[in-house]
Parts: sequence; structure tokens; C-alpha cells
Amino acid sequence: MPFGFYIIMAAQFFSALADNALLISAIYVLREMHAPASYEPLLKLFFTFSYVALAAFVGAFADSMPKGRVMMISNTIKIFGCGMMFVGVHPLLAYAVVGLGAAAYSPAKYGILTEYLPHRLLVVANGWIEGLTVGAIIAGSVLGGLLISQNVSATLLSIDFPLIDTGIDTVAEMSILMIGSMYLLAAWLNTKVPDTGVDHKPLKHNPIYLLHDFKHCLALLWRDKLGQISLAVTTLFWGAGATLQFIVIKWADVALGLGLAKSSMLQGVVAIGVATGAIIAAKYVTLRRSVKVIPLGIAMGVVVLVMNFVNVTVIAIPLLILIGALAGFFVVPMNALLQHRGHVLMGAGHSIAIQNFNENLSILMMTGLYAILIRYDFSIFTVLTMFGLFVAVTMYFIQRWHQANQRERDDVSQLDDTTH
Repeated sequence: MPFGFYIIMAAQFFSALADNALLISAIYVLREMHAPASYEPLLKLFFTFSYVALAAFVGAFADSMPKGRVMMISNTIKIFGCGMMFVGVHPLLAYAVVGLGAAAYSPAKYGILTEYLPHRLLVVANGWIEGLTVGAIIAGSVLGGLLISQNVSATLLSIDFPLIDTGIDTVAEMSILMIGSMYLLAAWLNTKVPDTGVDHKPLKHNPIYLLHDFKHCLALLWRDKLGQISLAVTTLFWGAGATLQFIVIKWADVALGLGLAKSSMLQGVVAIGVATGAIIAAKYVTLRRSVKVIPLGIAMGVVVLVMNFVNVTVIAIPLLILIGALAGFFVVPMNALLQHRGHVLMGAGHSIAIQNFNENLSILMMTGLYAILIRYDFSIFTVLTMFGLFVAVTMYFIQRWHQANQRERDDVSQLDDTTH
């Protein structure tokens, strides 16, 4: 890999690290406010709203200038949202602003891969970016948990500078300030991202045109036989993954008796599994064979059901690693296939914006449903059972859908052979 690729990866790592640590801090602030428990999954809903609402515009924005500049602008928006939370703005609103920056950041971080690297390296590159993103989830969840833990927060708050009154007096202020420094580091790395030299499309200022163009690209990707399958899989994965973050926190509290600081670290355990699966997939699965991993999505849903029978941490940890590994192994090849088909059909930024629209619409729907179930006091074990069955059954139907596409393609090939 060229050196510029590692700069891109480092910038992505620290930006995602801060996003995930800030989520834990935002949950802590909500609990300090004695907000209803259903507000916690709403953080993810508010974060991802911009991905859906602005999908028609962020792809065109990402393709209108060098991707490094787009990433820099987007990180600045994240810093502003983090600052809002620091000065006491409601966590839901502040995290929504961070989500606005993330929505603009995503088409650039993925789109630059297809501009900077040959398609033969896309699976490997996606293994890297997914592995590092998951590494950021691990580190971010752990960092967020540590910053709000009693021992670490007390130590950091006790640090004094001669003749300087920092004004940092609470755990929330201290943790958000530390997280803000991660965003600043990511922004500095964005200035070092290489220009790929790809021609950029002038940004259209007519929103009607942009909406029409987005609708055309959306239909184009869903009509593509390989694009529709990879898009369906990644859409399900990200909706399920976002919901699983909150399920694990709630489940760890009820089944294992762990508080927020330790529960957030179990999120990191799932992420270790995802990183492991992503690395293995990057090494052994080629772009041509990417659709062969779909059955692992069914297996993931089935294994999730086993969580209902676990009540000790020593068993929970390897189980969560296994769930994460299955998820990472099947989503990385699907992600690479989707990026390749999207780049061929419509261009990198537009393709990633379409992907983000579908995946984050799934997140909105699934986390919103989870919030409703928690609001009406459904048992976490009932929620867990519904979740596992939904993932397994949906992946089974996606597999059948792909098999039907294959049979249709084979029938067309045979028809062509008989006419020659």
C-alpha cells in the first residue's frame, strides 16, 4: 500500500475513535440528567438522521473537491458538535451535529479508496478500513468507559496547572474535552491526505437536480444484480450493528450485572471479533468470491440467540467475539463489492452516499424500534430473541434472492447459447 493510504487510515481511526467515545460520554450525561432510558438509543437515531436527510447532497459535495478537504471540513463540524455538548447543549442535539459532520465525512473516506487504489486492492483496503474502524469502536468504547470511570476521572480532575484555572470541574466536561482533542488530531491528519488527481465534478446548486440525480443513482444501484445483494447485506448489517451496541449495554446490565463503564467495554469485545473477521476476510476472500460469505450472516443471527442463556462474563466474552467475527467476515467482502459496483456505475462519492442512505435508514428504523420496545418495558431477552431471529431470517431471504438472480443469469446465458 502507498504511504498516503496509511494517512487516510490514521485520520479515519482518530475521527471514529472520538465518535464512539463521545457516544459513551453522551449516555453518561443523559443518565446524570435522569433522562428516560429510551433516550439512549435515540442518540444513534439523532446521529444518523443527517446520513438519510442529506444523502442526496453529501455525495455530490464529496465529488466536488479533493477528498482530504472534504474530510477536513467534516471534522470541523464534528468539533463544533463536541463543543456544543461541552457547554451544556442537550446531548441529543449536540450528537446530531456530530452526525452531520460524519454524514459529510463518510463519502470522502470511502470514496478516496476507489480513487487512490486499483480495484484489485479494494477488499484488502476495506479490510483495513473496517478493521481500523472497528479498532476505533473498541478503543473509543474503552476510552469512553475509562473517562467516566471513578478512578480515572478523579485522577484527571485532580490535575492542576499553576496559576491556571481550567474551569473543568465535572466528569462530563473532562471526558468531552479529552475527546475533542482526538477530533483535533484527526483534523490535522486530514490536511496530510494526498490529492488523488481525479477530476472533480462541479457542485450543482439546484437541490431539485441533486434530488433527481440521487433518485436515479439509487434506482441504478438497486437494479444491479450484484449491487442489490451487497447493498441489502450491508444495509442489514449496519442497522443490526448499531442496535446491537445498545442491546449489549442493556443486556450486560441485566444479565451480567455490569455498570455503564464496564458494559461499554463489552462493546469493544464485539468489535475485537469484527476486526478479526475483517482481517481474515481481507486475506482469504477475493472480490469475485465475495457473495459466498452470505451464509455467515444467517449464522450470526442464530448465535445471537445464545446470549439469552449466558449470565457470566467469562462465557459472554468469547460469545461476543464470535458474533463480531461472523459479522466482520461477511460484511467486508460485501462492502468491497458494493463500492466496486457503485464506482463503476456512478462514481465513488455518489455510490457511498447511496450506501449511507440505505444503511442509515436501516439504523434509524432499527434503533427507533429498539427505543420503542424499551420505552414500553419489553424484556431485554425478548428484544434479543426478536433481534437474532430477524437477522437470521432476513439474511436467509437475501441468500434466496441472490440464488434467484443466479438462476436468471444462467437461463439468459443458455438462451444466448441456443440462439447462436
